[in-house]
Amino acid sequence: MASTIVYVACADSREIVVLRLDAATGALAPLQRMATEGMVMPLAVSPDRRFLYASIRSEPLQVQSFGIDPLHGTLTLRGSHPLPASSCWIGTDRSGRFLLSASYGGSQVAVSPIGADGVAGPAQQTLATAPNAHSFQTDPSNTLAFAACLGGDVVLAWRFDAQAGALEALPEPAWRTRAGAGPRHFVFHPSARFVYLLNELDATVDALELDPASGRFGHVQTIGSMPPGVIGKPWAADIHFTPDGRFLYTSERRSSTLAAFAVDAKGGWLTLVGRVETEAEPRGFAIDPSGRWLLAVGQASHRLRVHAIDPETGTLSPHADLAVGRNPNWVEIVALG
Repeated sequence: MASTIVYVACADSREIVVLRLDAATGALAPLQRMATEGMVMPLAVSPDRRFLYASIRSEPLQVQSFGIDPLHGTLTLRGSHPLPASSCWIGTDRSGRFLLSASYGGSQVAVSPIGADGVAGPAQQTLATAPNAHSFQTDPSNTLAFAACLGGDVVLAWRFDAQAGALEALPEPAWRTRAGAGPRHFVFHPSARFVYLLNELDATVDALELDPASGRFGHVQTIGSMPPGVIGKPWAADIHFTPDGRFLYTSERRSSTLAAFAVDAKGGWLTLVGRVETEAEPRGFAIDPSGRWLLAVGQASHRLRVHAIDPETGTLSPHADLAVGRNPNWVEIVALG
């Protein structure tokens, strides 16, 4: 029987909380509290769902590699190796052979090889970026790599050699945002044609079209995600699709809300479906593989909230909530079996 497992990184309690999600009812059950070797923030799952990677952002800076039990989803530490800087983003390339990391404070990206045992090793290539690299991932073809640099208002682009794990800079950035927009996280539509960039400092989403030949983005639309009337500067955080690509969601920490958008698969346009309140300061969230549940964590509430996704409209409704560790900030969800 397939199991859906949830992993929550809790920075201040220095642990990964492991939960089982009932995909039929949305109920959560605790499975494990895995202690980490420091302040844990971003997580990443290998494409084959056999390994979980955790970025440790306190000294010593490192990536911890965990094996995922194929039946129960619990974690076993496989190894730890240094990261070149405090990394606010980690993820594997599409093959799972390389770990990609981005450092906000270090303004750099790095590529680390992953061994046959699933353990991510020391970085083999480190490159300087525009200020404040905040995310770094390859495109669905695994031939291009992009880094969103918040302080530089730019998305940088490289050719990616998937055999060697080597980056070669392209002559032009993929995209330049409006001054002060603060590009943070981005996601590719399942069609691989469109890219959606969340800008932290103005809480907008740029809908963009990827030109795979040049590695550049063309502008389709810019749409706001923050509710009107909120006092304080925008503070957008995370962005994810439902598995079928019909709906896109973003989180905004100043208002502690989630925004839902319907996606035009042909033109790439977004239409705002609605906004809902969630946990306080929702830095991270994820959508389960069934597309029925969105799980958001609040850094200030230290809780996780389950939202039900309406399959026809994409609207969200609160379903359940659960206390997790201190300062939860990242969520990964894996379907086993």
